[in-house]
Amino acid sequence: MAGSVHLRMLFAGCALMAGIVPAGAQEVLNIYTTREPGLAAPLFEAFTKATGIEVKSVFIKDGLSERVKAEGAASPADILMTVDVGNLLDVTDAGVTQPVETPALKAAVPANLRDPAGNWYALSLRARLLYTDKDAVKANAITYEELADPKWKGKICIRSGQHPYNVALTAAYLVHHGEAKTEEWLRGVKANLARKAAGGDREGARDILGGICDLAVGNSYYVGLMRSGAGGPDQQKWGDGIGIVLPTFEGGGTHVNVSGAAVAKNAPHKEAAIKFLEFAVSPALQAVYAQKNMEYPVIAGAEIAPVIANLGPLKVDPVSLVDIAKNRKRASELIEKVGFDN
Repeated sequence: MAGSVHLRMLFAGCALMAGIVPAGAQEVLNIYTTREPGLAAPLFEAFTKATGIEVKSVFIKDGLSERVKAEGAASPADILMTVDVGNLLDVTDAGVTQPVETPALKAAVPANLRDPAGNWYALSLRARLLYTDKDAVKANAITYEELADPKWKGKICIRSGQHPYNVALTAAYLVHHGEAKTEEWLRGVKANLARKAAGGDREGARDILGGICDLAVGNSYYVGLMRSGAGGPDQQKWGDGIGIVLPTFEGGGTHVNVSGAAVAKNAPHKEAAIKFLEFAVSPALQAVYAQKNMEYPVIAGAEIAPVIANLGPLKVDPVSLVDIAKNRKRASELIEKVGFDN
């Protein structure tokens, strides 16, 4: 018990040092975020400008759930913001969120992109795409299932199968096709690799230009970052040199992951927190947030950064992100079973 009290006092002290405002203060919103501060700052600034509510944020790289649990009922956190549906499910399962539902949130965020009970809502999307060799790959429509086709033998680059991006994609495959077909697919994709599954998504683009592979699996926002010059001249060359295909599941759509947010269980400023979520999924703010982060907006019709819009229209796979997240463990086990990274 003494140790728990000590931890809560320690976290409270850290919160004050970081500028977090304790419960009882007015016209303020305290946000714990795993998103890099620069990526979320435009949204925070716009919210303050529109509402007069000051945002105080703390960047927490790891241990978000553990910190909020240790702070207990005295936690100053109002909003928990993170990336990857698995992390959103983790904070929900840890019991540090609370369900909220409003007509505005339900109307703005499609059902497959939010928690059924209202514990979290997606704020932006990133699609799992195919980078292509413009000369070698003429197809403009490829399914995820086709990645296991022997016609691609020795032609695919991908990062580690155990990376969260690929675990989520494999979990989505599980939801669509079941365990036996997913294992078969993983073995087929592995047989088609041009090199060991390693590196990052941007290295896939690099290796296409280097003649190592014809296809690489990568996220959409990396294309935006490369083509915008954010990663320097070499990466801009990689981004400009590749083609893009938005793959789909047979009978489905393109696999996406999300950034999202939840109202903290003991939010001292709950009304402001709900107002923030509604603000974040409004058309104007969806455009600001998505363009800054080179991501897709959650709501239909919101403006997209030109470099992302140029990738083509996104048809989001209708499978529930909750179902995908619940299959992560089994997906990881199958990836290990087939020795995908060996």
